[in-house]
Amino acid sequence: MKITNEIIRGIAPSISEKAVETFVPYLSQYQGDVDTVERIAAFLAQVLHESGCFRFVRELASGEAYEGRADLGNVFEGDGVKFKGRGLIQITGRANYKTLSMAMYGNDQLIQTPDLLATPENAVRSAYWFWETHKLNELADAGDLEKITRRINGGLNGWAERKMFYDRALKVLKEQV
Repeated sequence: MKITNEIIRGIAPSISEKAVETFVPYLSQYQGDVDTVERIAAFLAQVLHESGCFRFVRELASGEAYEGRADLGNVFEGDGVKFKGRGLIQITGRANYKTLSMAMYGNDQLIQTPDLLATPENAVRSAYWFWETHKLNELADAGDLEKITRRINGGLNGWAERKMFYDRALKVLKEQV
């Protein structure tokens, strides 16, 4: 099952037409094995919440809170701001940018140009990369939205909205089958 404009509008009726037209082609193109009702519902619930319905591909905070965070690989002055969260599932920290850059480009292009991660295509690609590398399909297959949320967010921030998007997505997707 491919992600379509109609599916997104059914889940998030107030989403802007521009956002749908911008992101859905990439969501469909890079979808890979996020291809069942349960997987798509869980993925879309997370990215719709994390990105404010595709309005934000850059963390709103400055990133200063990540300064000096060795656990994120932020070992040089300015890394916190430079490698703040970007993408539909916000990739944060020098180490994560480096790992993602190697996976996407085979080099350190995202270290050199972190804002590449804020382009619509790369925002989507990075979200699927995060999903795959954190083995979230397995949790989606089990219907464990709470554990998925914790892996993405570190806690349950935005839980009510994530759950609402998930429930809507399940309903909309089951109608498409």
